[in-house]
Order: sequence, then structure tokens, then C-alpha cells
Amino acid sequence: MLMNNPLILITGAAGQLGTELQTALRGRDVVAIDAADLDLTDDAAVAAFFAKHRFDIVVNCAAFTAVDAAEAPANRDICEAINHHAVATLAECCKVQGARLVHISTDYVFDGNAYRPYREDDTPGPQSVYGSTKLAGERAALSILCDDAMVIRTGWLYSPHGNNFVKTMLRLAMERDELHVVVDQVGTPTSAATLAAAIAAIIQCGLWQGGIYHYSNEGVASWYDLAVATLEAAGRRCHVTPIATAEFPTAAARPSYSVLDKHKIRDTFGVETPHWHAALVDVMKAVR
Repeated sequence: MLMNNPLILITGAAGQLGTELQTALRGRDVVAIDAADLDLTDDAAVAAFFAKHRFDIVVNCAAFTAVDAAEAPANRDICEAINHHAVATLAECCKVQGARLVHISTDYVFDGNAYRPYREDDTPGPQSVYGSTKLAGERAALSILCDDAMVIRTGWLYSPHGNNFVKTMLRLAMERDELHVVVDQVGTPTSAATLAAAIAAIIQCGLWQGGIYHYSNEGVASWYDLAVATLEAAGRRCHVTPIATAEFPTAAARPSYSVLDKHKIRDTFGVETPHWHAALVDVMKAVR
């Protein structure tokens, strides 16, 4: 069980999920920090920070998420430092304090060759540096904290904040008459606000059960589907042409199928998983 009014630390607070989580936890006892406040790759600085505060729950939203940039040799060390070693450091600090850790991970830990939604116990097979470092971070958290760690995998996050696919489509539609978007990569677009609401609900329900969970919105879509739906919801006219992944090469390999099975998180905590299209319409209202 969780205490009634836990002190919660949010890392990566300036990112999409961190921003939404602060809204979802408004009125709770929250400390929100970002890279400008604390370098999570500096073990000594992190230890000193935790020595000054005693948290009950840490929600780690910090990550190196530039998937293609992570493939460059010059960026691999920092990607590893943020996505893996920093998670281990946070877990060690939580262990000393008796705190619990909610760590956000990704659908990119899978190879994308599945024929049905990925379950939590499916074998990972990351195809990118980003995916590999995120998997290493998951394993570090669970190894160090055992049942006091909760890993939540998600994917295709977007929001009115920061950089994401939805905002990119809106921007490009104002600059061009036609967009070419990949149609053979399939997943589930997920509003960061709905994930933040799910995390807040888990914290507020008072029940703690560690382990790996999957969370995304409901339904299945390609990047092409998401682009078309985004422009329709925004009332913007721009022709969208579907293309194959081979026509749009990227530095990092992406899973062709990364739909997640959400039964476990719904059954355990009773959280809601709204359909991706309904969640997108809500976000478009906020963007407008």
C-alpha cells in the first residue's frame, strides 16, 4: 500500500509526460526537476540531492529520446548514461530511502515482428541504440528495487508540449501542399495526458504492485493514419501520401509493429485507456 500523501519526485519535468504529470498531480506534494535542475548522469550530484530530500515515490520521465541521433557514435555514451546508468543511480537512491520508482520505458524494446499486441512477458528484442538502452534501464530498476520498481512501457507519445509527430505534421502542413508519411509502421498513438492521468490514478489509488506494465491508448494506427487524423482534427487541408519505410530511410530501425497489450494495467489498477482518436481530438482542442 502507498501512504495517503506521498512526496513525489518527477524527473524529466519539462518534457511532454513530465509536464502533463504535473497537471495530473496538481494538489499533491510534488517536486518537479529537469536537466537544468539536476544532471541525472552525475552520480554524486544525484546522491547529494537525495540526501537533502526524502521522497516516497520517484516518477522517472527523463530519457534520451532522439532515436536517430542515438545511433551516432558521438551520442551513444550520453544515451546510455541517461537511459540506463541514470536509472540505476535513481534506483539505488530509492533503495536507500525506501522509496518506490515508477520508470517510463518504451515499445521500442521489442523487435516489431509480432502478430498480436505485445504482452509484458514477451521477449524483448530492441533494434536500436535507443531501444537497447531503455531495456537496460528497465532491467537495472527491477534488479535493484525488485517489487519497489514499476516499469511502464508506452509509445508514440504526443502532446501540445515539446517536439512530437503530431506537432510536426501540423507545422509541415502549413509549409507544404503534400506530405509523405510512412504507412507500414503500426502502433498506437498515445496522448501524454492520458498516460499522466493513469500514473496519477495509480499513485492515488493507494495500491502498489511492482513489475512491468504496458500503457497506450486503444486501437491501432500507422503513422499515415495518425497524420491524416491530425490534419482532419485540426481542420487543415494538406494531401497526405502513404509511403513505405524503405522510401524514408532513417538512422535507427523502428519496429514495424509495436501495439501493446494493456490488460494487465487495466485489471490491476482500473486505469482508463481511451481510444487514440478520441484522445487526439482532445489534444487538438488544447492545441487550438
